[in-house]
Amino acid sequence: MPSVKLKKGREKSLNRKHPWIFSGAINAVKDISKNGETVEIISGDGKFLGYGSYSSHSQISVRVLSFKPEDIIDKKFIQQKVEDAVQFRKKIIDEDLINAYRVINAESDFLPGVIVDKYADFLVCQFLSAGACFWKNDILEILINIFNPAGIYERSDSEAINKEGLTQTKGLLFGKEPPDLIEVVENGIKFCVDVRIGHKTGFYLDQRDNRKLLQSFSYGKEILNCFSYTGGFSIYAFIAGANKITNVDSSPEALSLSEKNVLLNRIDSSKCENIQDDVFKYLRKLRDTNKQFDIIILDPPKFAESVSQIEKASRGYKDINLLALKLLRKDGVLFTFSCSGHIVPELFNKIIADATTDSGREVHILKYMTQSPDHTMLTSFPEGLYLKGLVCKVV
Repeated sequence: MPSVKLKKGREKSLNRKHPWIFSGAINAVKDISKNGETVEIISGDGKFLGYGSYSSHSQISVRVLSFKPEDIIDKKFIQQKVEDAVQFRKKIIDEDLINAYRVINAESDFLPGVIVDKYADFLVCQFLSAGACFWKNDILEILINIFNPAGIYERSDSEAINKEGLTQTKGLLFGKEPPDLIEVVENGIKFCVDVRIGHKTGFYLDQRDNRKLLQSFSYGKEILNCFSYTGGFSIYAFIAGANKITNVDSSPEALSLSEKNVLLNRIDSSKCENIQDDVFKYLRKLRDTNKQFDIIILDPPKFAESVSQIEKASRGYKDINLLALKLLRKDGVLFTFSCSGHIVPELFNKIIADATTDSGREVHILKYMTQSPDHTMLTSFPEGLYLKGLVCKVV
């Protein structure tokens, strides 16, 4: 079969079951005819290491599918991986309370580059690697047989796909077109989701548990929700008894959908203020007017798309956290996040510590947060842990 042979001594990460092989580790390729096809991975001294999908364009040349020599990488193999992922979600998701969740989480579910999210009766997919595209039709057939969905919509329009030398794609793959807004339920709370143009696949499903955590802090509080998107954190806080919430986002469409979510959950809209503005600028306006809050939420978009952007991103995270800490009342609480995979937890913790020092405030860390468990994480694949969060209290 087609094969990839590594340079001598470059198999250490494979021995630790890490699923990526970078182009610089490859000595030779043999008999590869199609982008994304399965190759045998061989060490520099000729030993079998695994099977993976080959990409002729990406710096990540091979994404490992299996480390077992007895495996046969075919449709049956792919089906088993999909079924394993689905069965795991059935164990951790109460579908009486939640009908929007992640079904397949790429490398962490042993299907590199494949993202599948469920929104009520619809599935939304991303095929973000050459191997994912190679198996796309088989994966769709398997999903249809398992879920019998009303429709499957593709959102392979992430910038990440450009690194694979693939074309960004979105549109209907199966069944009927999703409505303009899909109504979903999360922990008994209703949300409207736009899967066509919304961020990621339409909603930040990875923040589910963190939104619920916010409720335990929210009763009677005045809250500032920055980078609020469609108001997920705010709706949870309102239902828990928050007194007033200010949403800040640069997108008028997101704020409009936030208003719809307020009405959908029969919340008193007079308690909610929506501000369309750049969060960095708005926080400075609040600082200059000495405005203060009981709780501030910072859930920004990804600041670092590559290693070269880490330094700039770190300055951005420190800036908004420093401003937020100065805007909190005594005993105020900060929920702060980074979804940038290149900002590792240790660095994010240091950024918050530096912001705390410069703010002149005393701060306790009450809790560390990460993505919801349907966004699975492998110990052998630390890149799968991308969402970091801290609950901090000003004392």
